Amino acid sequence: MKNCIWTFLLSFAILSCNSNQKKAQKENPEISAGKEVLLVGTFHYNNPGADVAKTKSFDILNEDSQTELKRISKKITDYNPTKIFVEWPYDEQKELDSLYQVYAKGNYFDNDSLSDFYLKNEIFQLAFRVAKRNNIKKIYAIDYSTSFPFEDVMKEIEQNNQTELKKKIENGISKFTVDFDNKIESGVSLTELTYFVNSQEMRKFSNYFHNNLMLLAGSTKDFSGPLLTSEWFKRNLFMWSLIQKNVTKSDERIMVLAGSSHVAMLELFIKENDTWQAKELQQVMEK
Repeated sequence: MKNCIWTFLLSFAILSCNSNQKKAQKENPEISAGKEVLLVGTFHYNNPGADVAKTKSFDILNEDSQTELKRISKKITDYNPTKIFVEWPYDEQKELDSLYQVYAKGNYFDNDSLSDFYLKNEIFQLAFRVAKRNNIKKIYAIDYSTSFPFEDVMKEIEQNNQTELKKKIENGISKFTVDFDNKIESGVSLTELTYFVNSQEMRKFSNYFHNNLMLLAGSTKDFSGPLLTSEWFKRNLFMWSLIQKNVTKSDERIMVLAGSSHVAMLELFIKENDTWQAKELQQVMEK
């Protein structure tokens, strides 16, 4: 009997929430249905080697890549996002603003002393390019740093003799690295490589790696695995929060440029929100 009552109350609460959400959409002009997020997951063009998987570098500055960037940015411009969000520290927005102002004036790359990061990074090579073409005045920084105790997780796995789990983790990282490096060695284009890191297969693996495998690390008294997963969720939730807070009713289409693993998480959040839907780069490119 108690279970029936609780089921009824839960159902009533869910219906009430849905009703309240629809009411809020009518009363609050900042909330609207049908917003699209162009998800552009990417590998890091400058490849600083900071990720768990260490891959070969892609030559983003060669003539073919630059031609592709022009084509990609043209297609995204035609899609017409009104705001662009990037993986840049949210508390360094002023620095991002200053860099974009220099870029918008057309003399950003005239600086011969630019480091690899400021020369090759996808924000300056792609996001800035799209924003300037689309006459967008500001690019939004959304990254929020959290801990990522991967070494602690692997140490606990070693200490608890979890050989099968260790093998799964190492094989997963190795497979991604080998597949990615093989594509670079085979001479695939920037577009094809971008499609690869945005594939559903890659997103599922990334989410499985961060949100499932890590939870199994260590004994029942070890919690570095769940800590890693919770910190990963926190980072991406904060990014998603910053996106939503900076979107207004008039922003029907936006673009998010971030590492492909972040985009894999953002896609999950979008699926759980009825007022948003994801758009893929491949859909925009083939239109």
